[in-house]
Amino acid sequence: VVRVEVGKASGIIPQSEQIQGEFYSVGSRIKVFIKDIERENRGPQLILSRGNEAFVEYLFRQEVPELETGAVEIKAIAREAGRRTKLAVASVVPGVDPVGTFVGGHGTRVQAVMNEVGDQEKIDIVTFDEDAAQFIKNALSPAEVIRVEIDEKEKRAKVVVAEDQQSIAIGRGGQNVRLASRLTGYELDIEQGVATSLTASRQDKPRKNIEDSLLSAVEEATEE
Repeated sequence: VVRVEVGKASGIIPQSEQIQGEFYSVGSRIKVFIKDIERENRGPQLILSRGNEAFVEYLFRQEVPELETGAVEIKAIAREAGRRTKLAVASVVPGVDPVGTFVGGHGTRVQAVMNEVGDQEKIDIVTFDEDAAQFIKNALSPAEVIRVEIDEKEKRAKVVVAEDQQSIAIGRGGQNVRLASRLTGYELDIEQGVATSLTASRQDKPRKNIEDSLLSAVEEATEE
């Protein structure tokens, strides 16, 4: 437990609300999110957090003025503090790139947040989509997804990826798929597969057209 002075009040950061691998020195100034207030006989006790998803949202609100104007919004956050965060964002104003808005010019906005949570924590910013299948594809970034089959009743989805993308989709220790699942609200099953035969048929179609043309030419020559 870390004890923190917050103005004239004081609070604690429980172990569960700390960023993994982070150390605090006496007298240092840190940013915290007030998660809760517990009433005790000796007065209210502030429960503070740096590991909560809301802390990341708080940091982005300081860096992205478009959040306050309503031009963009945060749709969902999934976080494993000190390791990785996935952020789903959307634009309310046509023509505004939500991901670019949060990243900032030369990555300055997202870097400012990373400086606060620690550079060891990777932050993935993805575009929210009302279409669940597309949202799942976005959430599994940087993996490339072939297709998504959704079972709405079970809130489960089968995600098919190429062989070389399977480990990327799952992530180290299952982290990428775990966070994507929490972000989208679907239990995700990653399966190895191949692209549909549609691609192959498209490739074969020009060849078939050429063969048909040659056959027609031969038939015409024979008739002559």
